[in-house]
Amino acid sequence: MSGTPSIDQLQAEIEASRTRLAGTIDELSQRATPKAIMDRQKASAKAAFVERATSTKAQVNAFLTDERGEYRQDRIIQLAAAGVGLLVIGLAVRRRR
Repeated sequence: MSGTPSIDQLQAEIEASRTRLAGTIDELSQRATPKAIMDRQKASAKAAFVERATSTKAQVNAFLTDERGEYRQDRIIQLAAAGVGLLVIGLAVRRRR
């Protein structure tokens, strides 16, 4: 009979299981609240935005600088010309309305 747990041991195990289960249910109910779901979604969106912004910044820097890290004037002039061109087109379209 040494391998068989006593009634007191079984009751203690059952009570410990109930306590763990209650804690698990409380944790799950907290995670399922609308505020908790929104907080997780906001954190996820923010992380995705930061990652994308960092990647875009690196791409722009790679486009505008040479291998020594100095700005390429030809590319900056091209971007400025494109910006002026878009501005002129926008103004022309706006005048026609």
